[in-house]
Amino acid sequence: MDFYSSCTQCPRKCGINRNERAGFCGGKKEIKIASACLHFGEEPLVTVFGGSGTIFFTGCTLRCSFCQNYQISQQGMGREVSKEEFIKICLDLQNEGAENINLVTASHVIPLVAEYLKAARDEGVTVPFCWNSSAYESVESLELLKGLVTIWLPDLKTINADLAHKLFEARDYPETALKAIKWMIENNPLKIESKTGIDKTTGKKTEKEKILSGVIVRHLFLPGRFSDTADTLEWLKKNADKKAVISLMSQYTPVPFKEDDEHLNRRKKALEIIENRLVSEEEDADLKDLIEAYDFDYLFYQDLCQDTEWLPDFNRIQPFSNALAKPVWSWTN
Repeated sequence: MDFYSSCTQCPRKCGINRNERAGFCGGKKEIKIASACLHFGEEPLVTVFGGSGTIFFTGCTLRCSFCQNYQISQQGMGREVSKEEFIKICLDLQNEGAENINLVTASHVIPLVAEYLKAARDEGVTVPFCWNSSAYESVESLELLKGLVTIWLPDLKTINADLAHKLFEARDYPETALKAIKWMIENNPLKIESKTGIDKTTGKKTEKEKILSGVIVRHLFLPGRFSDTADTLEWLKKNADKKAVISLMSQYTPVPFKEDDEHLNRRKKALEIIENRLVSEEEDADLKDLIEAYDFDYLFYQDLCQDTEWLPDFNRIQPFSNALAKPVWSWTN
């Protein structure tokens, strides 16, 4: 099937001929990548001992006004890679000890990614593939990844359509994401095992849990929007508890965007719907009370961190701090 001649691959169904020019997502038919690294800043079930073999794709189906990866999601930073180079990147990550191959924001190139993943398996990639996305995806497209991807890390950004319209330019985000996440949960039962290895921070032999299959649903708390997080957790309690892992994040960080005045003004206007600042200690305490009240079967909560040094810069071979990641491939090479 030709998804790209009049593109209907993502929920926007923009109808652009991506064989000739870029769609709303910023992508044509080719795969572009900005960075590949061993990432130690993901959930413990994903990083375990060796880190998550994270591949950052160029382009995105959303226009999140606060996106920390805006250089690659919205500004096109990265370069085209062939199937052979993609496979080599996966193998290099695996050889470096990656627990999985973590595909970040590849929703706009699912048909080609599916083809590349099959080829990577044939060429010796044995670690699990992990799908790390906004969940703004059609079930029809996700079906192409069935049997290839076993670990799923979708965001559930909001179930508020007005917030989604303002922040992501996608009023239908809640309806679409909920369908996608339900599909992920229904098709990928949770399987977690214990693994023994050397803890990199202590140097001691220890035991950790590792996810082999299933879903980790992420939700980022937006400052000043406590009720939206409460509503999202309510939905997750009813629809995902005991079926998936929940990850509530408090790392919202104002990004020092580098772009022209027109784009900066557009962002500023969109961000008026939230409070564009770090999460406060009072909000952190309220969130802890909230998750205690819901008593999820399996939930991660990120400790409050008001350090902004972790923000990535994909102009560098090492986009993150040395503590967070070990670079393996860069578009600048």
